[in-house]
Amino acid sequence: MTPTITVFGEMLWDMLPSGKQPGGAPMNVAIHLKNFGLNPAFISRVGDDDLGVELMDYLNNQHFNTDFIQTGITHLTGIVKVNLTDKTEVTYKIVQPVAWDYIMTTPENKQLVKDSDVFVYGTLSVRSQQSRNTLFELLKDANLKVFDVNIRPPHLDRATTEYLLEQADIVKVNEHELNTVCTWFGIQPDVETQMKFLYERFNLKLVCVTLGADGAVVLSGDGFHSQGGYVVEVQDTIGSGDSFLAMFLKEYISGSSIPSALEKACAVGALVASYSGATPVIAEKEIAGFLINNQINHV
Repeated sequence: MTPTITVFGEMLWDMLPSGKQPGGAPMNVAIHLKNFGLNPAFISRVGDDDLGVELMDYLNNQHFNTDFIQTGITHLTGIVKVNLTDKTEVTYKIVQPVAWDYIMTTPENKQLVKDSDVFVYGTLSVRSQQSRNTLFELLKDANLKVFDVNIRPPHLDRATTEYLLEQADIVKVNEHELNTVCTWFGIQPDVETQMKFLYERFNLKLVCVTLGADGAVVLSGDGFHSQGGYVVEVQDTIGSGDSFLAMFLKEYISGSSIPSALEKACAVGALVASYSGATPVIAEKEIAGFLINNQINHV
């Protein structure tokens, strides 16, 4: 049977110079999982407003599972103002408070997490007490726990982040976020040293570090695995890391080797960066053709 995945966290509109696009790292991960043939459930919250209706319509039109997305009447649907001055290092101004700061614990979403094979969560959604309490409660029932470290200053709390690391089985982080976390513990800025520290300190099954254009590295029980990056013409990097995580998880939980999962995940991340926006549909045929072309070019 296909493993089941539940994703928890923010859903919002990215306000780009070209117009608004659906976003939020957890929603991007969930959408990419859906595009890759899985059927993830997503726990989040929107406001009872036009932006919320439009976001739900967007998901429903893709036959996405919206059963666990709550609607609140007190707070507006989330928006983020995106600065694309540097296409490879996008910055964000995240409005607060908004609906996804108030995700509630329910018997239904507790049972959902208990029944899911994999539970994916991040850092941004715990900036508010309500959503933080809900996540902490759901983590008690989770099976394989995947922590997508997604640091968005000033929405960062060391104690909370450490707690989320302690709960995790798998951690995915980019090199800058890895350095931020390891600096708290006085660990020198060497990626492999820092990965080994996280792996041992938090008793993890796997640490995955994305390196932007340079690919990614994974540390697991059988050592380090690395995959170089792929050259593309970058439109923007919004959603690249989210698509990487979705593909890596899909391959990993389906039994693929770590090197094979890394290769496909890095290819997807590069392909998403060649499009504008966070969730372009990347077909398996496009991924396969991209990898073949890269193999030919490196012969």
